[in-house]
Amino acid sequence: MVDGQGRAIRYLRVSVTDRCNLRCRYCMPESGVDWVPHGQVLTYEQMARLVGLCAGLGVEKVRLTGGEPLVRRGLSALVRMVKETPGIRQVCLTTNGVLLPEQLPALLEAGLDGVNLSLDTLDRGQYAALTRRDELPRALAGLEAALAAPGLTVKLNCVPLADNEDQWVPLATLARDRDLAVRFIELMPIGLGRGLPGRSEAQVLARLEAAFGPLRPLEGPPGGPARYGTFPGFRGRVGFISAMTHPFCAACDRVRLTASGFLKTCLQYQTGVDLRALLEAGAGDSALRAAILEAVRQKPACHHFGGAPAPGDEGHTMNQIGG
Repeated sequence: MVDGQGRAIRYLRVSVTDRCNLRCRYCMPESGVDWVPHGQVLTYEQMARLVGLCAGLGVEKVRLTGGEPLVRRGLSALVRMVKETPGIRQVCLTTNGVLLPEQLPALLEAGLDGVNLSLDTLDRGQYAALTRRDELPRALAGLEAALAAPGLTVKLNCVPLADNEDQWVPLATLARDRDLAVRFIELMPIGLGRGLPGRSEAQVLARLEAAFGPLRPLEGPPGGPARYGTFPGFRGRVGFISAMTHPFCAACDRVRLTASGFLKTCLQYQTGVDLRALLEAGAGDSALRAAILEAVRQKPACHHFGGAPAPGDEGHTMNQIGG
């Protein structure tokens, strides 16, 4: 399927829950979280049905997100359903890693292709301050389990902040001796992220090159927003996803399905369509396909991060959106 800007949409991010076992400062408030009622969360069968419709329209890659997707029971069943969907070539997972060691065998058996592990620091005290939970040892165990899994693509995602500047080099060092991509993702002013001091790609790169020497650019996978490079003596890669300073809207190939069934076509805006309402009204596949195509046709041309707020801007927190 092609949007109104001529961009082919091949990538669907599916949030399976808004719940999480951490409380990262740029994602969720420390307390008083308004969870989506269980009755308003899509079932795995509903998610698989919508994935199938999107696959029939050209989606090839699905990423399961949250909140924290592993807090929802039986996630491997959804991985299997999505992996067996005709047209889907790749099923990946974004997780904080805390629950990954116990669940990874079932996920791999179901066909999981890749894991993106969110980790902003290797310092235990700093981790507890950023996530409001003392879970770094379990998160690192999750990373080690993923790296030990044969054939699993593993990426580590860090959001560079004023609070973790001293950790950029240690995190990047993880890619020196491992087949790992360490990516630095600029903080986007969504939800609680609006009030935090993020750091730019240029600031991160300057610190990394001071430690490791000049970055040698690498050709990245087609269609993704990350730009990759490597440093002398590194086995793995370092990447940057820089929506603030290097917007990639012109090549955006993704849409998001929230846990409550809203097909969201751009991270910054509220635009999209409530597919759960259509499901509950008994809509058939043809009506659902038409709604998906119309929402994609109206996908915004570009975000306006860094500019003044505008009508229609997203007001939810990141855990409610699905990242």
